[in-house]
Amino acid sequence: MPYIQQISDDQAEGECRRQLDAARRRAGRVWNIVRIMTPNPAVLRASMSFYGALMHGPSPLARHQRELLAVVVSGANGCVY
Repeated sequence: MPYIQQISDDQAEGECRRQLDAARRRAGRVWNIVRIMTPNPAVLRASMSFYGALMHGPSPLARHQRELLAVVVSGANGCVY
């Protein structure tokens, strides 16, 4: 299994700290999918922006439909998180 060095809350600074704090406000915790991007805060910021646009931006799909699609695609791809 590959290993990616992650930045802990104690080590986080600047943009990384802001993104982790925002993730905690959104979800009450920092999920592993977010934590794994901490070595590259620009990627983390872009990923969270993309997620926000997909799930909260204008769409003909309701929020629950978008979440359901995300669950189905994750299952089809063998993701367990």
